[in-house]
Amino acid sequence: MGMVIGIALLIGVIMVVGMIVSIYNRLVMLKNNISKAWSNIDVLLKQRHDELTKLLEVVKGYMKHEEKVLTKVTEARTAFMSAGSVPEKAQASNMLSGALKSLFAVSENYPELKADRSFLSFQSRISELEDQIADRREFYNDSVNIYNIRIAQIPDVILARMLGYTAKDLFEVNEADKQDVVIDFG
Repeated sequence: MGMVIGIALLIGVIMVVGMIVSIYNRLVMLKNNISKAWSNIDVLLKQRHDELTKLLEVVKGYMKHEEKVLTKVTEARTAFMSAGSVPEKAQASNMLSGALKSLFAVSENYPELKADRSFLSFQSRISELEDQIADRREFYNDSVNIYNIRIAQIPDVILARMLGYTAKDLFEVNEADKQDVVIDFG
């Protein structure tokens, strides 16, 4: 009888340890998925930044009278480069996307610019990057959402708190960035 109880206790301990290891491994996987998703966004944001530098050089010659638009893009680009945290980078990225919309809208008034192959190439590349960034933001937010749910659910919450895991911020768009771009030609 004592041997049966000993075996039952051993099986119970093995099951508890197995469950803890399983929970730990899931939490580590989810946390790493968030880091990977953010790194993917960061790569695209860097590519967009590099393309913007080239685009601005092409645009400056044509749009001498659109200083406000060019300044907005430059300020947004600088804000992105100085952002440190995910929420700061998200806000700066949103600001940059809005500035790009303005730039491309204003470019409609410059037929020579719209016909410039370099401009068209950069515009196409940046639009492509914007689409990829949007896709990666969605994946990032999915990863964060799953992680945040798991660290709040029983029994994961117990181990998550012991390990100091805390909820992560979603990559959110500001209300101002959801509005249509207003172009002032006056």
